[in-house]
Amino acid sequence: MNLISKRASLLKWLVVVFCGLLLNQQASAETVVRYGISMADIPLTAGQPNEGAGGYQFTGHTIYDPLIAWEANISNRPGKLAKGLATDWKVDDKDKKVWHFTLRKGVKFHDGSLLDAEAVIWNLEKVLNDKSEQYDAKQAAQVKPRIPSIASFKKVDDLHVDIVTKAEDALFPYQLPWFLISSPTQWAKTKDWNKFSYEPSGTGPFKLEKLVPRERAELVKFNDYWDKTRLAQTDRVILLTIPDALTRVNALMNGQVDMIESPPPDSVQKLKSSGYKLVQNVTPHVWPYHFSTQLGSPWLDIRVRKAANLAIDRNAVVALMNGLAQPAFGQLDKTNPWFGKPNFEIKYDLAAAKELMKQAGYSKDRPVKAKVIIAKGGTGQMLSLPMNEFMQQSLAEIGINIEFEVVELENLYVHWRKGSADPLNAGKGITAINLGYVTADPFYALVRFMDSKYIAPNGVNWGGYANPVIDDLIKQIRTTYDTKKQDGYLAKVHEAMVNDALMVWVVHDTNPHMLSPKVKNYTQAQHWFQDLTTIKM
Repeated sequence: MNLISKRASLLKWLVVVFCGLLLNQQASAETVVRYGISMADIPLTAGQPNEGAGGYQFTGHTIYDPLIAWEANISNRPGKLAKGLATDWKVDDKDKKVWHFTLRKGVKFHDGSLLDAEAVIWNLEKVLNDKSEQYDAKQAAQVKPRIPSIASFKKVDDLHVDIVTKAEDALFPYQLPWFLISSPTQWAKTKDWNKFSYEPSGTGPFKLEKLVPRERAELVKFNDYWDKTRLAQTDRVILLTIPDALTRVNALMNGQVDMIESPPPDSVQKLKSSGYKLVQNVTPHVWPYHFSTQLGSPWLDIRVRKAANLAIDRNAVVALMNGLAQPAFGQLDKTNPWFGKPNFEIKYDLAAAKELMKQAGYSKDRPVKAKVIIAKGGTGQMLSLPMNEFMQQSLAEIGINIEFEVVELENLYVHWRKGSADPLNAGKGITAINLGYVTADPFYALVRFMDSKYIAPNGVNWGGYANPVIDDLIKQIRTTYDTKKQDGYLAKVHEAMVNDALMVWVVHDTNPHMLSPKVKNYTQAQHWFQDLTTIKM
């Protein structure tokens, strides 16, 4: 080999080494956050997550987008509806049941295929038409109760879709942040939703790179995301399932994770003194007991329902949570424009509670018995077991003896969607359910629980509440597009909800998170939806 050839060979080798070192450096420069979540399993990844609203922040609005989005990247005020995959939506001038949607142009799925009207229709069929090839019963079970107004839909052209509601519904747009769009092209490769869940394709700011059920999901930044103002600030988010609260704290302190949700209240001061940062916010979310009002339920007597509300010392629950909660005086916070002026004041009044129980024919010596289904834990359930033990002791003081059916969170959602009259609940004697509720918008806070047309399984009016006066009031809300008038009507619905003591309202969550010093930013929204693109290391 001559000198020139040797030099050329050496130069080629040096280039290869340099490129390798450069790639190594780039790989090592990847920013990673390890997030310890309170769920026992990773939520579904095929499009519609399970595990309730909490699932949306992990495998919902990370991998996918809705037609209408919700602002989840601001912390100093409540979020509001925002443009998502639709840039415009409006009700038809003549037929108020028809909504016209204009789709965002040029959006691509992670697999490179184009979002268009066909893809939107395909996704609607996926969860609403059990005769369609792509129908997925798992996804349908999660989202169908969340979009109950939809009657039909059609493609107008490549960038326009019409959705028809069952009746006029001014609140319909609030249902759509829950409906997410997955790629028809990616699904067609296997035509198997289980396989799709390991290699999913959405239009969201993250792609799923790795899924290990009941252990982890690894989300990587999608650099070609259409919304350049919402590009992920961290290259990789690793979600680790750690359902035990103490184990989550130990993982944080041992450096195994960088942030955790729902730290145990008694660990907060120690963590803060060790340099960890507590992040929490006002959260439209309530922790209640939702009663069955079906025949045979011990809660059918309003005196028992009111007594249960008066028997709970909410300040003591806040103390149990070490301040990581706020007392609830109804479904909504008192500052909410829909709170109204209920006649029944929710407070701690043991004497009044005992008197109501006496009027109903019960006492500590002659108690009424009830079974409540609760979760072991999970996002939104706060300190489920200790709080429920507190409830059990408090209610026993006035002659309500509670027995618990303890299940995992997703099983609790199955019981919730079935409704109190279903044999799954009634057959076990279950007459109340403890499930944290999102209360961020009119539909989720009030309408879905108070409208008789949503009595389960048609919706999540779990207890079977039916009041013709309230049904008529909700009809007025659905035909009112003036938000101030809407607020007035909604306040009357909430007043009725409290006056009828439909639930025992205990506390509002603050959705606490604990961050290691490595985490430079995490914007916590005033919602159960959170935006993981805001995490910065």
